[in-house]
Parts: sequence; C-alpha cells; structure tokens
Amino acid sequence: MKIKKELWFGFSLMAVIIATILFFTPWGALTNGHLGLLMLALVVVTIMLGFPTAFTLMGMGVFFAWLAYRSVNPDLAVRQVLDLMVQRTYAVMSNDVLIAIPLFVFMGYLVERAALIERLFKSLHLALSRVPGSLAVATIVTCAIFATATGIVGAVVTLMGLLALPAMLRAGYSTQLSAGAITAGGCLGILIPPSVLLIVYGATAGVSVVQLYAGAFFPGLMLAALYVGYVIVLAKFKPALAPPLPEEESRVPIPASLAPIAERSRNAFAGLVGALGGRAFGVPAKTVAGQLVVTLLPALAIAGFAWVTWLGATKPAEVVDVSGLQQSGMTSEEPAGEGGDLAEPGEEGGLAEPPAEEGGLADPPAEKGGVSVPPPDAAKAAKAAAAPEASPSGQGAAAAPQERLPTPTWYWIVLAVAAAVTLLVYWLWTWQRLEVFKMLLASFFPLAVLILAVLGSIVFGLATPTEAAAVGAFGGCILAGAYRYIGHARARRTGALGTTARELGGIIKESSFLTAKTSAMVCWLFVGSSIFSAAFALLGGQEIINHWVLSMDLTPVQFMILAQFIIFVLGWPLEWTEIIVIFMPIFIPLLAHYQIDPLFFGLLVALNLQTAFLSPPVAMAAFYLKGVSPPHVTLNQIFAGMLPFMGIQLVALALLYAFPQIGLWLPQVLYR
Repeated sequence: MKIKKELWFGFSLMAVIIATILFFTPWGALTNGHLGLLMLALVVVTIMLGFPTAFTLMGMGVFFAWLAYRSVNPDLAVRQVLDLMVQRTYAVMSNDVLIAIPLFVFMGYLVERAALIERLFKSLHLALSRVPGSLAVATIVTCAIFATATGIVGAVVTLMGLLALPAMLRAGYSTQLSAGAITAGGCLGILIPPSVLLIVYGATAGVSVVQLYAGAFFPGLMLAALYVGYVIVLAKFKPALAPPLPEEESRVPIPASLAPIAERSRNAFAGLVGALGGRAFGVPAKTVAGQLVVTLLPALAIAGFAWVTWLGATKPAEVVDVSGLQQSGMTSEEPAGEGGDLAEPGEEGGLAEPPAEEGGLADPPAEKGGVSVPPPDAAKAAKAAAAPEASPSGQGAAAAPQERLPTPTWYWIVLAVAAAVTLLVYWLWTWQRLEVFKMLLASFFPLAVLILAVLGSIVFGLATPTEAAAVGAFGGCILAGAYRYIGHARARRTGALGTTARELGGIIKESSFLTAKTSAMVCWLFVGSSIFSAAFALLGGQEIINHWVLSMDLTPVQFMILAQFIIFVLGWPLEWTEIIVIFMPIFIPLLAHYQIDPLFFGLLVALNLQTAFLSPPVAMAAFYLKGVSPPHVTLNQIFAGMLPFMGIQLVALALLYAFPQIGLWLPQVLYR
C-alpha cells in the first residue's frame, strides 16, 4: 500500500515532536504535566494530518484522562473516565449560550439561498461605479453586510466567488486583487456580529456575548474600512490592476414612464417637482407622486435623525423623587438630609454615612445605628414635611415638568453639515442615481432592517442573543418568501403564491439540513474540547504552562504580545475553532494575574484570528474560493492576493491595541 506524502509528512513531524520531548524531558522529575504537554503536541499534529477535530480532541482526551486516573487508582480509572465523558457532554448540551449558534446559522443559510445577496452586489456595484476599484469595493461592502447576516465564512466566500470573481475578471481586474478582496471580505464574518466565534469564545471564557457583540462592532467596521481604503488607493495609483468600468456597464436604464420628465430636466428632484405642477404631460400624477416620495426619503431620514439627536442633546437631567423612600421604614426621628439623602433604618449595627465636610468613612455609633447628617435649615425641613401631606397618596407632590437644556453648539454645526450634504445630494440627483437608489431600497434596506433588528435588540438589551437569533431566523423566512413572491408577481406567473410557498419550503428544508450539520459539528467540537481540557487539567499541564509563563516575569504588555504572537502563529496550521477550544482555556486563567480584561482580550483574539482563514497552508477561505473559481485561477494566485490583506489585519490589530477604546467604548457606554 502506498502512503501519501501528506501522511509521511505528518508522521515524520509527530516522530520529531515525540523524539524532542523524550530528549528534553527531565526524566528525574517526570510528572503527569509533561504527559499533558505531549498530548497538546500530538493533538496539533493529528489535526494537521486531516483527522476530524472534534473526535481527535475526544479520543486524545479520553486516553490521557485514563492515564491520569490510572496513576491515582487503576481500579476506578475506566469508571471515572466514563463519568467524565457523561458529565462534560451534559454540561455542554445544557449551555444556554450555544442555542444561539444554530439559529444564527439558520438565518445565514436562509439569506444565502434566497438570492438576496446577488441583488445587493449589483446595486452596490452601480452605486459605487465612480469609485476607483468599484467592483472590489462593492465586493468588500457586500461581504461585510452579508457577514452581519450570516457569520459563516464559507458561505460568504463561496457565494461571492460565484458572483464577484467572474465579474472582476471580465472587467480586467488582477486575479490576485480579486481573490484577496473576496477572501478578506468573506472573513469579516469572524469578527462582525453576529459572529459564531464570539459566541464560542464567550462560552469558553465566561464573558457576556452581548458585550462581545458591542465591543466587536467598531473593530469590524474599522477593518472593513481599511480594506476599502487599500483597494481605492491601489486602484488609484495602479489602474491596470483595477481598471475603471466602461460607461455602458455603469449606465442604468430609465423607465419608459419617466422618460418624458427626464427629457425636460436633467435633475430628477427638480423634474418631479415640476411635473407635479403639471408641466410634464402624459405621466400619471400617481406615478409622479410615488417617485417624488422615494426621492424625498433621504431628506426625511436626515430630518428624523436630526430630531432624535436634538431630543437626546437637550434632554434634562433626570431627578429621582426619593421622598417616598425616605418616609418608608424610617424609625429614626431625624429628618432627611439636605439634597434628598436616603436615611437608613434606625436599627442596631447600622452603617453611618461619612461626614459631609470630611468625605471619609465614619464608624457606626456603638449605641445606636443610623445616619448622621447635618440638620437642614428650617425652610427645607418645613418643605420636606409638607410634601407628603400635600399628596393624597402619601408619595409627595408630582414634580413640575423640567425645561429642556439649551441646544449645544456642536448640534448646530452637525445640523449645518447635514443640511449642506442634503442640498449637495439633491443638486447631484440625476435620474440614473434615482434608479440606483431604488435598487438599493429593494435589496439593501430590507436586509439592513433585519440586521438592525437582530443586532439592535442585542446591543440595547431588548433581547438575549438566543431570542434575537430566533427573531432573525423568522425574519429571514419572511424576507426569502417576500423576495420570491415579488419575483414571480413581476413575471406575471400564474399561481405565484403557491409557487412561492413550494420554493420557500425547499429553502427552509435545505437550510435546516445544513444548519443541523453545522450545529452538530460545533456541539461535538465543544464536547471534545471539554473532555480534552479536563484531561489536560487532570495531568497538570496547565500548572506547568502557568509556572513557565509566570517565571518569565512578563509585564502585561509583554504577555499580551506573547499571547497574540502565539495565536497568530497557530493561525497558520489551525482553524479558529481549534484555537479557541484548545488554547483559550490555557490563556484565560493567566488574564487575572496580569489584570487584563477578558473582553478586550477576546476582541484582540477575534481580530487576530482573521489570519486563520487567510494564512497558508490551512487557509480555508482560499480553498472555498478555489472550489468555485475558474480553472485558470491557481491556488498560489489566491494565496498571493491574501497576503496584503493579512498585513492590513496586523495594522488593525496594532490600532486596536494602541487605542483600546475602539472596542471598549460601546460596551462601557451601554453596560458599565
């Protein structure tokens, strides 16, 4: 039997690792912890050989856990290993956080198979036709939007490889640039919520998934903006790599119903206003009014945003009425302090408030507890005494409505800029731009509403990730059915409703099957990881690593750099799932010693693991794209196109580390 070169390489690498461990192992002080390190090395090599990750972790964990139990009590080793498997499996299956994974995956598959992204890519391509490298920019933007709807890298890269790659190659784009834009944009689903990686990290590290979603929002946008900026600069200075589109490909036909108005006026807004006054004959007033409403939508959106901003900027400070709380349960005869301070119950051992003039903590009185406050003046005491009597309910008189705060100067500046931008938009509002805007309304805005409904409910605390994922899955079904029905209705097909129902049933069936496969893989991966982590802890491997890291006497900055470097290197041979479930349990216990926020560490890890899909030899994004690309596109060309975007990821990682508020500002504002 002939053995493949990959197997020879894997077995040779495994033999080298075993020989190295045997050579450097301190045989005089050999412990089970060294067996744990051996298990860690063997797992990495076995996964590189192509064995399934979940079952590799499970098999290695069971075997080395048996060795750990056998060293203590050989008679009970088998029973203890079986108990460990049952307990770890039950703990994973009862984790409520993981319920959000199949729901988000289901939503992503629905959006993918409903042909929503094809329309979105075409409309963005036309809207960005004047931007250098418009096709590549539209590809990255579409990938970013699709990433927020699915979070599945394979689905995004595969679909955009079918849609965008042939279009870019026909337009004369460089193969490397085309492949790099698709693979890098497709990997944004790792970072941009709802990211499955963040759910897995949150379940592993015990960090709130809601805060992780809020923290990853701006870093994801920053990375997408860096991608777009790189493409624009490259297309500007090297137009041969991304030539501008011919005018005929960027031209949008004007509907025949609006042609009479378009002949009289080049500006769409002015033409529609004039037609509303009766200057354009042959066009129904209903058509003119409908098109004018569509044209006014940007102005209405800006006006609504300005109004909401003014309400927030001039909102008066909330004053909490605590008079009822002061009267309730008070046994002390001392009146409430100045400024509405709360009085404590007069029981033994109560805590005393600090003196007002000193600001320090005061010891409670030995004979009587209570609050020690300076006496209020007579007028305020009489007012406080009369307030409860004035109300029939005994809760105090209703507070008078407060006046709004003065409008700040920055608001007027922002309003002036918004007004100037609005006027410029309508000055340049041609008929072609109107048609592109209608295409965006039909393709982008429904998907944007779904995304905002899901992410907004999570970020603002209206729903848990699981509940929001359920809403997203239901919304995905509605969008898929609506788009199919509209397509059949426009084609004037008989029985459009029945045809839509049958097609939607097929989409749901296929999406459910794919979701079950993906969810089963994630669940078994968690089970294998849990057993592996337990075996690693039983052997004492974590203690050896902790002792080694702490003995280096690193500063928090040095530890952070070391950890991110290790994760970056691991991203070359391993996928993000393996890095999260195998190596995060090793790093997370060390964060408390170095006083590093697990939330910030998770954001750095998520941004760092973008490289796991772009770095050879295990660059899954490259293999996804190769599977749907033309035969003349080689794997080496795809790898070469991904390397500049890997450099951009490192720049984004440095920016996030240098300016942590990029990721921490939103969670601090919303939840802390």
